[in-house]
Amino acid sequence: MIRLQKYLAECGVASRRACEKLITDGLVTIDGMIVTELGTKVDPAVQKVTCDGKPVRLDQKVWIMLNKPVGVICTSDDPEGRERALDLLPDVPGRFYTVGRLDVMSEGLLLVTNDGDLAHRLMHPRHSIEKKYQVWIDRELTADEIDRMLKGLNCRGEKLRALRVEPLRRMIASQPGYTLTLGEGRNRHIRRMMEVLDCKVVRLVRVSVGPLRLEKLRTGEHRNLEPWEVEKLKKAVGL
Repeated sequence: MIRLQKYLAECGVASRRACEKLITDGLVTIDGMIVTELGTKVDPAVQKVTCDGKPVRLDQKVWIMLNKPVGVICTSDDPEGRERALDLLPDVPGRFYTVGRLDVMSEGLLLVTNDGDLAHRLMHPRHSIEKKYQVWIDRELTADEIDRMLKGLNCRGEKLRALRVEPLRRMIASQPGYTLTLGEGRNRHIRRMMEVLDCKVVRLVRVSVGPLRLEKLRTGEHRNLEPWEVEKLKKAVGL
């Protein structure tokens, strides 16, 4: 027996919190009966579960690493018809979604999965999954500016902080670069820090998420994670 919201999340329906709302909204049934009480348990081996009228089954968990190009969005739907990260994965069956997001002008490591439970844990702030980015800007940062980034910059009521800021040897069009390590990822986190410092971002690439590194995956390419890589992700969130 397993809690209904956990089962829905493990089936890739949505995050566990979103699944709880689906239950309380009366969109989930067990053997044809609407269930609205959180904590209800289900035996998937003998009971039939539906969500919004569609059968829910525990599919094989798939984890994909994608090197997202610039100009591609991470949302599942886009009224403007722009290219989505999911459009770069035409052979992926069923419901998949991105683990966190990169803004449209950013590129690099993006995880895509149907494993709602583990994905939710990776995104939850309490696990502090470190992410590394390489950013090139229009000028060098001063020692004082780097210190301010480490202590936290105030931006529209939020404190945006970097755990580490390290200079890069590689330059792009004579523009200096830095590796920034974040312990949390707020909306446009790095770009907003650079705005506070009056710096223009030339290029922004995410190169690692927790124990996973982008390494030699070319822009627009993707690959399935190896089982040992998925185990590393689980270990990072205490599973």
